[in-house]
Amino acid sequence: MKIAAIDIGSNAARMQISSVLTNKKSISFKKVEYVRFALRLGMDVFNTGKISSGSEARIKKLLQAYQLLMELHEVDAYMICATSAMREADNGENIVERIKNELGMEIHLIEGEKEAELINNVIVVVLESDKTYLHIDVGGGSTELNIYQGQQKIAAKSFKIGSVRLLEHKEAPDVWKKMQAWVRENVPTHVEVTAVGTGGNISKLFNMIENKKENKATLKDVEKMKNYIEKFSLEDRINKLQLNADRADVIVPASEIYISAMKWAGATEIIVPDLGLKDGILLLVYETLMNEE
Repeated sequence: MKIAAIDIGSNAARMQISSVLTNKKSISFKKVEYVRFALRLGMDVFNTGKISSGSEARIKKLLQAYQLLMELHEVDAYMICATSAMREADNGENIVERIKNELGMEIHLIEGEKEAELINNVIVVVLESDKTYLHIDVGGGSTELNIYQGQQKIAAKSFKIGSVRLLEHKEAPDVWKKMQAWVRENVPTHVEVTAVGTGGNISKLFNMIENKKENKATLKDVEKMKNYIEKFSLEDRINKLQLNADRADVIVPASEIYISAMKWAGATEIIVPDLGLKDGILLLVYETLMNEE
């Protein structure tokens, strides 16, 4: 069986096709295809409130390419989810309708809470039962914060701040204070808190850190790498550090969110699992297929 997940974010759209592997009673997903394309919808939406006709045309071309890839791989089922930029766009629902009529592909506009839930469904597997965690997921347009005691989520909140929104200076002036207040009010006191970071920017930054422990880095490591990247011009980040153009400009503002949230929670270490929204969508696709049988 092959299934696919398409995540249309504020910065990029990504598709993953995976084979479903079964071993006794457990299942796992083996990646067979992964494609990422920088649509940059947030640039439109956070500045003008709508998706431009040019961006709409690119969405359609990309989805047609994804459609062909899924046909070649003989995918059994898939789901498309769009997050912050498309759900906030004044013409987002109209574009979704046109894509369904023209391509036969249904896009689900999901709220921040649903986005967090899908990610959380796959994150819990890396959490230990006797620890407290602050899960930070930074996208292009929104940041989802979740607090766990063991594998039990005790608080969650979505904030309208993300890498592209920060880059365009379109975040609300009081959003930093609101995030800080929420973390301070909801993170249990007098306990050691470990951060869990998901999202393309923290994954890239984490991979650039040397001498890290498996899937864990210290706050000092993250700050040091962020400061190192920040010293380079945009051109040098692309040519010398070999960052993609659509990563080079947003990685520093995204890092500031992770670092700030860690400091507010008193977290000195961050776990960066190779998991995200696409993995949560894959799990939902699989569970939906099983329920239909």
